[in-house]
Amino acid sequence: MTRLRERRWFPLVWIIPAALVLLALAIVAARWLRETPEWVEFAASFPGTTELPAGSPVGLPAWLGWQHFLNSFFLLFIVRSALLIRGKQRPPAFVTRRNEGMLRTKGAPRRLSIHVWWHLVVDTLWVVNGVVYVVLLFASGQWVRVVPLGWDVIPNAVTAGVQYLSLDWPAHEGWVHYNALQLLSYFATVFLAGPLALLTGLRLSPVWKHEWRINRLLTEKLARSLHFGVLVYFIAFTVVHVGLVLTTGALRNLNTMYAGRTDDSWVGALVFAGSLVVMLAAWVLLRVPVQKKIALLGGTVR
Repeated sequence: MTRLRERRWFPLVWIIPAALVLLALAIVAARWLRETPEWVEFAASFPGTTELPAGSPVGLPAWLGWQHFLNSFFLLFIVRSALLIRGKQRPPAFVTRRNEGMLRTKGAPRRLSIHVWWHLVVDTLWVVNGVVYVVLLFASGQWVRVVPLGWDVIPNAVTAGVQYLSLDWPAHEGWVHYNALQLLSYFATVFLAGPLALLTGLRLSPVWKHEWRINRLLTEKLARSLHFGVLVYFIAFTVVHVGLVLTTGALRNLNTMYAGRTDDSWVGALVFAGSLVVMLAAWVLLRVPVQKKIALLGGTVR
């Protein structure tokens, strides 16, 4: 068992140093590139941001802060349960849904491991929260901040990316608009990664019918690979996102995201700290014994 664990972690011994060396070389290259006349001319034409339509909303509403917290909260448990499922260890319990009420189906409910059941429960809450977010996004006009409106977003994103990579951060004006790279990353997260996670998750869930024709294209193996790829994307996005929030003006960024204000006070930081306390408490409390009690409300646990 010890040797197996050593082999599992051995790639990190050389992957992490190699990644750090490549990152250092990329930083040096980016800083050199920014001094070249060609780049100066390119950056003058594409400064890293795109113009918003006239009348676009300014500032972030309170509901967006709540949505941000809930998305992070549910994603925490989605990742946790997904890693437990991929660990392929025998689960401590199995859940069978009672086939009655609104969730009644023709076939008998499948027995699920407690980890799979919990993953589906949190996934459902995450999807509901996502639907509410998208509805409010378009109803409030905030969608113009995260949906590309022209092809110039691509060269502007290149400029912003080189600025980040050179460690000379682009101006952060999240209260008014996002830079082009932020815009593309948020668009990809909300409108590409999110729906892909939902589709592949449904493909792997008990509700998916084996006789559907789409199975020829979206095989179970492909769905499993894509689902894991989206999981890795969400983890990477979260790490980079939090890192940039804290290193590009933490107080102002946290106020924008959590307090609906644009200043350097500590209000947003205190709200953010409180959200971390809630997430930590939930991480400790919502373990298998509590999950079993919740599962008993709608099924049997053995």
